Amino acid sequence: MRSTTLLLTAAMLAGGSATPALAQSSGDQASARQEMRDGKVLPAREIERRVIQQMRGHEYLGFEYDAAAAAYRLKFIRDGRVVWVDVDARTARVLQISK
Repeated sequence: MRSTTLLLTAAMLAGGSATPALAQSSGDQASARQEMRDGKVLPAREIERRVIQQMRGHEYLGFEYDAAAAAYRLKFIRDGRVVWVDVDARTARVLQISK
């Protein structure tokens, strides 16, 4: 999983795309790109920058985008436990932290 995350991150950086790519359909990817271009949602990199610094002590694993909810879901792990952080894609406000 970690190597997949690293490869996806590298591909995004190389391609200049800030669209989330983990565990989502191509339709969600297209929706995320279009909504970002339209200024409706923040780029995934901006969401990551804001949230990762709040999750000190957790290892960041990657993210997904939910077009229906206009939300990013960031995945972290700490002490063997997965933690999901749901974030409003428009405002970067943390909506929920699931443990």
